[in-house]
Amino acid sequence: MKVILLEDVKPHGKKGDVVDVSDGYAKNFLIPKKKGVQANDSNLKNLAHQKKKEEENAAAALEEAKALKERIEAKKVTVHMKKGEGDRAFGSISSKEIAQALQEQHGIEVDKKKIVLPEVLKTFGEHEVTVKLHAQVPAVIHLVVEESK
Repeated sequence: MKVILLEDVKPHGKKGDVVDVSDGYAKNFLIPKKKGVQANDSNLKNLAHQKKKEEENAAAALEEAKALKERIEAKKVTVHMKKGEGDRAFGSISSKEIAQALQEQHGIEVDKKKIVLPEVLKTFGEHEVTVKLHAQVPAVIHLVVEESK
């Protein structure tokens, strides 16, 4: 029997796959547990419609990420830190502080988990920090660390 999987089933396939399984497995396990539906014409049309919708959503998310990348890379973000010994910052700058500064200064909201710090930022001056907005769209934040007064 051909079945459309509604969720990942380990040995058979992933969500949305059309697989051929034994009748008993389909009738006694997959369909009653709502892990799959029979692959008839209407269900196949629904599957095609869902895949088309998911592709449109993915394309929209990619375009949105590209637009956000342009906004982020056109701005500079300034963070103030106390001065410690030897022209080094007292403490370090975290991704949470960078996300807050970006929100406060430019109104751009970015999840702190998407900010990738190459190393611990403990020096004053200009730094470039990467943000993973989308799997295909990384952006660079131009970060300026200044001494607080």
